[in-house]
Amino acid sequence: MNTGENTIIVNELPVTVIRKKIKNLHLAVYPPDGWVRIAVPEIIDDEAVRLAIISKFSWIKRQIRLFQDQPRQSVRELVTGESHYYLGRRYLLDITPTEKRPFVEIKNKKKLVLNINEDTGIEEREKLLTDWYRKEMKRILPDIVRRWEIKSGLQVGSFGIKRMKTKWGSCNPAHKRIWLNLELIKKPTNCLEYIVVHEMVHFLERTHNDNFVDHMDRIMPQWRTFRDELNSLPLAHENWQY
Repeated sequence: MNTGENTIIVNELPVTVIRKKIKNLHLAVYPPDGWVRIAVPEIIDDEAVRLAIISKFSWIKRQIRLFQDQPRQSVRELVTGESHYYLGRRYLLDITPTEKRPFVEIKNKKKLVLNINEDTGIEEREKLLTDWYRKEMKRILPDIVRRWEIKSGLQVGSFGIKRMKTKWGSCNPAHKRIWLNLELIKKPTNCLEYIVVHEMVHFLERTHNDNFVDHMDRIMPQWRTFRDELNSLPLAHENWQY
């Protein structure tokens, strides 16, 4: 029996198999192009894994098509006139020279202004904008989490923000901790709230089974609409690596 990580081919589709000290299988399809990964208990052999994948093959192919059809942003060059997003709204980037300490601001509800030294390179511009996005997300998240704690009756022990390549969010049910993808600050607030609730519901149910869906329906009846909206929005350009 194989241990650790390996790749198997199922109907010409490569699938990454991760063996862990877990009790159930966890199958997922990730952006940008539909990378398929399945985490399985250590005692399960490849043939049993293959059968499990085949049983979900229609669902896998559907998820892959969704990712492949999802629009992508072009590489961001961080120059004046480029489109950037904040809470679902499109802003035109404006690079404004300043001798003061660099800062970011929104002007006239239309422009996202980077006030920087004119010699500042693209890496420094990107860091300035990323730091601003992180600061904004830290500002609005506490109220969102608090509101959904009240609505759901669940308690979040702690939450954080980080850049993720394959997920919108993750959680640690044992410690009631959730992580949110920094990219969510660019999406409509409903999408951000959907991911917060999604991760909170994993405190009650770790898998995406019928019980999980029932909890989502009870806490956030419109969650499917928000999920579909998030899945229809352009993915950021990334040098995707796994």
